[in-house]
Amino acid sequence: MGLTNNDIFKKLRVAHKLRDDDIIKICSLVDFKVSKSELGAFFRNENHPKYMECGDQILRNFLNGLIIHLRGPMPEKKQKTEPEKNTK
Repeated sequence: MGLTNNDIFKKLRVAHKLRDDDIIKICSLVDFKVSKSELGAFFRNENHPKYMECGDQILRNFLNGLIIHLRGPMPEKKQKTEPEKNTK
C-alpha cells in the first residue's frame, strides 16, 4: 500500500528535524492555523483512538509554508512595460 499524507508529514518532520512549534510557524507563513493537539493527532499510530487523518489541504498548506521557510518569500515579479518606439 502507498504512503498516506500522515506518513509523508511524519517523514518530512523527521527529515527537517522540525518540532511542533516549528510546524505551527511554517503553517502560519501561508496564513494556515493548526494547533499542537491537531499535530499530535496526525503523528499518532493509526490504531490510537485519537488518531486523525491528515487531509490534502493540511499537507498542501504545510508544503507551501515549508517552501517559504526554506527558500524565503517569492520575489515580486516586475511588470513588463511596452517597448519604446524609435522615433527617428
